[in-house]
Amino acid sequence: ELSLIEFFRQVLDEARDDRNPLLERLRFLIIFSSIVDEFFMVRVSGLKEEVEHGWEQPSLDGLTAAEQLAEIRTRLQPLALEQMRCLKEDVLPALAREGIVIAPYESLTKAERYQADEYFGREVFPVLTPLAVDPAHPFPYISGLSLNFGIMVRSTAAEATPTRFIRLKVPPSLPGLVQVGDTTRYTFLSEVIACNLGSLFHGMSVEHAHMFRVTRDADIDIREEEAGDLLSALQRELRKRRFGSPVKLEVAADMPEEMLLYLMESIGVEPDDVYILDGPLNILDLGVLCDLDRPDLKHTPLRTVRPKRLAQGKSVFDAIRHGDVLLHHPYTDYSTVTNFVRAAANDKNVLAIKICLYRTGQQSEIAEILRQAGEQGKQVTALIELKARLSAQAFTLFTGSSG
Repeated sequence: ELSLIEFFRQVLDEARDDRNPLLERLRFLIIFSSIVDEFFMVRVSGLKEEVEHGWEQPSLDGLTAAEQLAEIRTRLQPLALEQMRCLKEDVLPALAREGIVIAPYESLTKAERYQADEYFGREVFPVLTPLAVDPAHPFPYISGLSLNFGIMVRSTAAEATPTRFIRLKVPPSLPGLVQVGDTTRYTFLSEVIACNLGSLFHGMSVEHAHMFRVTRDADIDIREEEAGDLLSALQRELRKRRFGSPVKLEVAADMPEEMLLYLMESIGVEPDDVYILDGPLNILDLGVLCDLDRPDLKHTPLRTVRPKRLAQGKSVFDAIRHGDVLLHHPYTDYSTVTNFVRAAANDKNVLAIKICLYRTGQQSEIAEILRQAGEQGKQVTALIELKARLSAQAFTLFTGSSG
């Protein structure tokens, strides 16, 4: 676990290195957040379980689970602060100089605010669901990695009425950045929502609102010798994973202590599980910027090659009939592999396809080709890693629909 944190430091160093193109530096900041999330969901959650069960046996490095958790916090906290500093003081200002601007809502022009507010009324307002907490409505479940507002409101009907806590989830179905104008100028969706909260609470005044984010245990624990149907067991674990125990609470730096303590008690986290961030809580929202058509702000794409015999237009089977073909990735274009699997799926003389897949995504081209091959009557056997942590859901979708 501690060696992984040193890897995280190397990723962050790439983001800080001004020799890297700007959008690549931003990409490294996003990768840092993503791998830290996974680290808490899998590694930290496992250590916390050991502590909860009273397991005090030291690991190979001589540290108990409790000592490892303390050291993880000591090492990670300054990295999280440096990530935010790099983003706010270095990368975002440099992007702004290149015409890619993340503007605070308050700094928008009148026309830009009108555009953002119109987007809020048309696309955002209909999918917002404020959940109040009172004696008849307990504190709601906070889904893992979701971005949320903690809002304190007060009725305007009478004086001296107590404030009420309301949780508002930022819709994950909407882009985290809202484009304003016809250029590459954006503002955070969360800021647009924050500045339009009054439209959600008629007859009430919004006292204050602050962002928070919860990370939950996403580890999968399946005893294979006891699971008659491993795939079904995995699917059950995936459903349970949605309700995993909280392992980290991230809050905005401007959150009052009273609200923080209330969230800690309601969610069920300890002080050492809390990380206070002076910046956006969901940096992954900035990923859309990495897809902009700005080659001057990215690494020059790697020029891949195709093996000479395959580049001559012959069928792949004719080519390999005359000898082996060596593929060296990433220098060899990976479409060579995809085309080979596709050729096998479409060839009437191919009776079976056997393949090993470790990780795949929701839009895997090879998985789709294998499905088509199965529909054409070919025997398709895919050896896959069903327990590959956070990729498990994609695997079950693939295997479940393939039969």
